Amino acid sequence: MRTTQQSTKYIEWISAEDMHSDSLNWLSQLRFIKDEHFFFENLIASFSTQLKELDIFSSDKEIIDAITRSYRRTEQLIKIVVVHEKELQIMLDGIDQLEDEKKYKETHRNLTMEVAEFLKEYRILKTQLFNIVKNIKKEEKLQFLLDRNH
Repeated sequence: MRTTQQSTKYIEWISAEDMHSDSLNWLSQLRFIKDEHFFFENLIASFSTQLKELDIFSSDKEIIDAITRSYRRTEQLIKIVVVHEKELQIMLDGIDQLEDEKKYKETHRNLTMEVAEFLKEYRILKTQLFNIVKNIKKEEKLQFLLDRNH
């Protein structure tokens, strides 16, 4: 309960410049993640044979589905943040629109939490992806050593 009060007070006093900076930071992170999705899809595709051999094929499909869902969510968040950034004018126009300004700040607070949650989930997905690749590489190395000794 106390955290909510603190974040509400924070939002009440956050400046338009800070909200603009937040939005630009989110867009930068989200656009980078969007590019990473392509890398991860190609990475998983390049290991599809090994995934089948290691009997991880269902994980392969699941992980590609997870990447696809994450990609769609990234695109959705980018669109939301772009619209939010354009609406920043409400805070800068010099006209007292207390209700609209309050609504904008509330949207900003919600976006702060939404983007933070997405980034947390994305880090988990990346960890899973790297663990899959790491396991494949370990298996390849083991197989190489076994083949070399025989």
